Amino acid sequence: MFATATRNFVDEVDPGGLLIPMRSVNDSIALLTVVVSQKPFWFWQKPKHLPTDFTLNDLLVGDTPITPVLTEIDFIKYNGTYGGHIQGSVDATFIQSNVNVEGKESSKLQMSFGSLKKDEVDVRRLLQDSKNRVLDMSHCLIQQTKKKCQVFGVVKERIVTNQPCSVVEELQQAGSCAGTFSLWGLKSPKVLLKDNASLGKDSNVAMEIPTNTTLAYALIDLVVKHDGRYELCLMSSEGGFEVDSPTQRSLAGVPGACGQDHPDGSHLPRELKNLGAHFQLLAALPASSRSSLLEKITALMVDKAALNALQSVLDQMILGKSVNTVDVSEAHKQSIQPVLEVLKEAEGVSAAQMEGSVTVLSALHLITSALSELTCDNLAALRVCSCPDTLKVMDLLVEHLMESGESPASGADVAALPENVLPVMEHLFNSSGMSLQRDGDTARSQINQLKQPGNQPLIMCIALRGLRSLNPH
Repeated sequence: MFATATRNFVDEVDPGGLLIPMRSVNDSIALLTVVVSQKPFWFWQKPKHLPTDFTLNDLLVGDTPITPVLTEIDFIKYNGTYGGHIQGSVDATFIQSNVNVEGKESSKLQMSFGSLKKDEVDVRRLLQDSKNRVLDMSHCLIQQTKKKCQVFGVVKERIVTNQPCSVVEELQQAGSCAGTFSLWGLKSPKVLLKDNASLGKDSNVAMEIPTNTTLAYALIDLVVKHDGRYELCLMSSEGGFEVDSPTQRSLAGVPGACGQDHPDGSHLPRELKNLGAHFQLLAALPASSRSSLLEKITALMVDKAALNALQSVLDQMILGKSVNTVDVSEAHKQSIQPVLEVLKEAEGVSAAQMEGSVTVLSALHLITSALSELTCDNLAALRVCSCPDTLKVMDLLVEHLMESGESPASGADVAALPENVLPVMEHLFNSSGMSLQRDGDTARSQINQLKQPGNQPLIMCIALRGLRSLNPH
């Protein structure tokens, strides 16, 4: 809840800027705290930031610490309320279950942060103080960071609460289900509904946040030389270690991906074409494997934390590392284990059919990476749209979007969709830098040039095409 509140706050006050939202109210961060940034696997992902227990002074050689010049200024007074309503009725057919699900959800997140302050480091003074200073290259944090090809940054500013404040989340869920299906899973144990069952769930959670709690922070990255000397990256986020090889320094992921943000979405057809082998490999899996993966992934989409936990595990697996070191709670381990078991079976079945560098693991990692970039609201909406007929129509829209920049889907496919699913589809497209209009039995989508959507259309199209590839029908 705190992470959602800080993410919404940053999206409002600094969209596309340098501020990084805090993930936990339990985390503490000070100016000049060392933060390790992991470069993303796919170019359209945001870097992952991990605050450490060390400050820049802890890593310096010598006994003379850097004493930064600090400035404290009033920032803004912030109170916000976010809410939405999602309603849908779908027939979902999996290999092992046939269900009809009707559900509706309304949520409200109220953030009363009040007056906020901003603490800043005088960067010009920090530049002067950093001259001729050397990092201790034998420090365990530096050694571990170098091995993992990660980047050092230090906190140069932070947004802090100036008074006690609160975050309140209200959630109302209701649904009915014919058959057997895990319907609601958000922040609760799995609930199985059998034979025309119905479920209602309300929750109201309030979190009190104390004074001097950091809501967001900004970094200045370091370029570290062989001998421990370092430079501050003033104009970019291209920090790293000089000892890194060119291969390590490059972006992993899509071959030939430029890693640039295209405000007009013009790169979408090219990038989706580059990723085609991933979708084809998933679509070639046995129907039972695809159905099981689709069912289990859509079940995780009601809990963003569980989805992120799966993403963290797949990150380690694709890098060839042991997943035992991943910081995942026991509850999330139980949630994601069924996905990993199906993945293992699918990899064994497809091993003899694979060509090139694309594997089932990399293909599934692609889908979960895209899903992890979506908001909780869009994940809930996408879950409503994860039935075969709706995925088919949405994939047609994506296909024609690749070919002409404008995509019609017409006739029986659109007419067969439940009326209350169409507004959810429209919400998904509109919230991702695209637009979707319906004229009779024709649906049409295009890139919204006015909103400068950047990589958002690509991320949503990857998620849609990936789920469609797992559809066994």
